[in-house]
Amino acid sequence: MQARDLPDDIDGAGLFRGLDASARGAVASRLTSVSLARGDVLVRQGELADALYIVICGRFSVTRDEGRAHLTEIGPGQPIGEIGFLTGAPRTATVTALRDSLVVKLGRSEFAELAEQHPGIWPSLTATLATRLAATSDRFASLAPPAPAPRARTVALIRAGGSPIPQAFVARLTTAFERSGRTLVVDPDRARAELGIDNSATSDDEATRSLNDLERAHDLVLFIAGSEPSPWSEKAIRHADLVVAAADHTEDTTPNPLEHLAEGLLPAGARRLVLVHPTRGRVTGTRRWLTGRTLAMHHHVALDSDHDVNRLVRFIRGEARGLVACGGGAFCAAHIGVWRALAERGMEFDIVGGTSGGSAMAAAFLLNGDPDAMDAVVHDIFVTNKAMRRYTWPRYSLLDHAHFDSELKKHFGAGDIEDLWLPWFAVSTNLSRFTLNVHRTGPLWLAIRASSAIPVLLPPVYTADGEMLADGCLLDNVPVRTMHELKTGPNVVVAFEVPELERFAVDYGALPSRSELIRLALNPLRRGSLPDAPGMAAVLMRAMMANRHDFSRQLRVEDRLIVPDFPADMGPLDWHRHREMMERAYQFTLRQLDSSQGP
Repeated sequence: MQARDLPDDIDGAGLFRGLDASARGAVASRLTSVSLARGDVLVRQGELADALYIVICGRFSVTRDEGRAHLTEIGPGQPIGEIGFLTGAPRTATVTALRDSLVVKLGRSEFAELAEQHPGIWPSLTATLATRLAATSDRFASLAPPAPAPRARTVALIRAGGSPIPQAFVARLTTAFERSGRTLVVDPDRARAELGIDNSATSDDEATRSLNDLERAHDLVLFIAGSEPSPWSEKAIRHADLVVAAADHTEDTTPNPLEHLAEGLLPAGARRLVLVHPTRGRVTGTRRWLTGRTLAMHHHVALDSDHDVNRLVRFIRGEARGLVACGGGAFCAAHIGVWRALAERGMEFDIVGGTSGGSAMAAAFLLNGDPDAMDAVVHDIFVTNKAMRRYTWPRYSLLDHAHFDSELKKHFGAGDIEDLWLPWFAVSTNLSRFTLNVHRTGPLWLAIRASSAIPVLLPPVYTADGEMLADGCLLDNVPVRTMHELKTGPNVVVAFEVPELERFAVDYGALPSRSELIRLALNPLRRGSLPDAPGMAAVLMRAMMANRHDFSRQLRVEDRLIVPDFPADMGPLDWHRHREMMERAYQFTLRQLDSSQGP
């Protein structure tokens, strides 16, 4: 089809802005339209740049290195591949349709004819190319962290499992979206009556144009699919940036044809599962819903309150609020004071996660919420029951892991991660693969145990497939990157600067040999003659605290960092001072909240 049937505006973000009417008409006569289905690759990295494209409607992702590096997205009116086309260089990236889209194409041979007939085309394109290259150079020269992924503009709501979408959930979700911005809801009846979709007389290109027109006029368009596959249901899924599958938590979990269609068209990061409950209470059995499904995330929503639906909307709109808790031994008690100050100022979180002791604190936020109850848990585990003080025969570790495990099970062993009302994660270090391991499913206490498995002090956690997991602080003590990978939106990030303790007045030559140490240990009257040097646990904890991952480069402009200060004589094994740490961090956070530095 020739471009005379397409819209008149072919400027392509200024590519043809300097041309007169005759030259513009000549360009339009040589443009041809190309329809692409969701997932089609328009240009591929490394290929010859033999054509220039301009987006009429739709959206495209730009990636490099076989999709591992996401660069940007391209929308209506923007050109694709103009730099390689004009310079003759191979394509520098792969451009893929994110939904059914329409573009116009100008081939190299057609361009050569145009340039010969209308010499003014070259200066116009050269000026535009120089401007775009300068903007690209400025962007890469910036030291700012990568921008978050673009927010979803179109969302398809489908049923999950064997039951219909709970209508009460549809009503609450629609209301929440309408409160958050200009939202249009398109259900099967409206699609048929106003857009003609589900009518065989409506071409796919016409439907694509109609849906893109709706998107341009609203902040978000919510497509509600039918119960079974149909032209409308399929078009809604193909045109969606995000598919949300919803079901009553108690119903049949078997994936249905609409879910299979969404799985074939959208990556896991663009699919979410919502499990609906009449009211809040203890949740069990979520694992059966996750078996056989790959998803960005699942959400529990209670219908007797707006909080859960509002949280879901924030995730969809890229505004979810996260709390990142760091590791640090006994310093982690400071998280409780930070939490108290934030809660008093009305701050709510949609997702929490952390490393090592921070992962336990983040879990305590979800299970208890009350700072005094959280502090009581810390006191019970580390002071009353001395979970980090019971030593064992040093065959697998210095500490009795069975005692430590029993304390974790007592306070965190009631359920699985996937049954928590809010999303939670912990990170551990996979010593089999030498990679970071992110825990988002399975027993909660065991994930905390793996994230807190301080080498030598505690044995690693071994998975069912034989992999060895140790403390997450070995690779990432402040898991900001993991939080960013799970969602977009602002975060409160808690990190510790380890105080410089006093120098150790220890005579190295006075350290006893093995035989001397055994004799001193067997003679209680002479134990006091041992040099006053730190023990193995203290040295190990201090060594691990010295390995601070440079997380600051991962912070985005919307993130807020809180770094509580501690007295110089505090150490990472001083659990008996947890209330002092909590109170000090509480006052520190209040001061930050009262200043421009706070969240």
